[in-house]
Amino acid sequence: MGVKPAIGRKSNKNPPILSHEFVIQNHADIVSCVVMVFLVGLMVQSTSPIASLFISLHHNVSGVEPTREQPKGEPFFYEAGWKDACAVFFYSLVCIVMHAILQEYFLDKISKKFHLSKSRLSALNESGQLVLFHLVTLVWGGDAIIREGFVFNVSQLWDGYPNHPMSFLLKLWWIVQASYWIHAVPELYFQRIKKDEWAGRIRQAAAAFAFVALAYGFKFQRVGVCLVVLHSLAEFVAHSYRLNTILRGENEDWLDKFLGLINASVFVTVRLCSLVLGVLTFYFGLAGAAPLVLRVAALSVLVSFQVYLMFNFITEAIKQRQESRQQAQAKPKREKKEKPKKEKVKKAPVEESDLPEVDQNTNKTLRQRQAAAVKAK
Repeated sequence: MGVKPAIGRKSNKNPPILSHEFVIQNHADIVSCVVMVFLVGLMVQSTSPIASLFISLHHNVSGVEPTREQPKGEPFFYEAGWKDACAVFFYSLVCIVMHAILQEYFLDKISKKFHLSKSRLSALNESGQLVLFHLVTLVWGGDAIIREGFVFNVSQLWDGYPNHPMSFLLKLWWIVQASYWIHAVPELYFQRIKKDEWAGRIRQAAAAFAFVALAYGFKFQRVGVCLVVLHSLAEFVAHSYRLNTILRGENEDWLDKFLGLINASVFVTVRLCSLVLGVLTFYFGLAGAAPLVLRVAALSVLVSFQVYLMFNFITEAIKQRQESRQQAQAKPKREKKEKPKKEKVKKAPVEESDLPEVDQNTNKTLRQRQAAAVKAK
């Protein structure tokens, strides 16, 4: 009996069950079955409390648990708690399934169409996944910011701290953020990522998860969602620019230059806005509401992270500019070396035709005599 290949990893071979190749090829199907177990358990009365611990959101502070009989229009508010770890585990499984679907139905088809090399294929898969994630983060988080009124009343970011209850959508947004960065680690194994790329991607996932966990755990959810949305805006533009570079190759055109200018402008603007928002919240807004040590630590981490990103961005920009200059200088040298060769080939026939008719007959006679002497020998 044949083994059905996993989403995004088709193969004609049937590897042994529970082997590494079997798990990689069928990881999406296996995880989908685990997700279905939780969903079916939610429908059974005896297992419903356990399944709801992983699927539903907990730590309701509205005073009334959400029920079907609850009147419409009354919002529910939540706070952070230990049960959220169960929800993070469940939604990380959902992220693995969604990752495999996007890989098969979109990214694999794009890679086959453009016939990319292995390095460009790896970059395409990474940026393709991150573009969609940051787009969802940007739209979902931006909608939450507008609904909560943080844009029109900035003081809500620190008023009433630490009693900052979250709406259902805002809490689910934080759960999905943590789940995505947790799922990014096993995806290195499932997607057969080269081991020399593991360190960089694990550092990226660990840093993102640490920021989400600290902001969520220390009840900085309001300012945290604003900072993450700003960061996602810069990352969405950066990975869109990277995708354009990957698909177009080394050919630089007006679109590439335009996207590069937008990428640089958005990156610098986001970094400055993040610093201003952090200083305004942690240094001024939370003065007297939060311990001094906590405020200084949070502001120090935020400033250090922004400086680190800015330093990497400037270093990469200088490196790319130097490479482009070297390529531009190498092209004229190649053209100069090729021109003399073409001129030498064309000179011989031109010079012989310019000789007088008498000299041409003399040369012809000499060649005939030399040929006759060679035959006589």
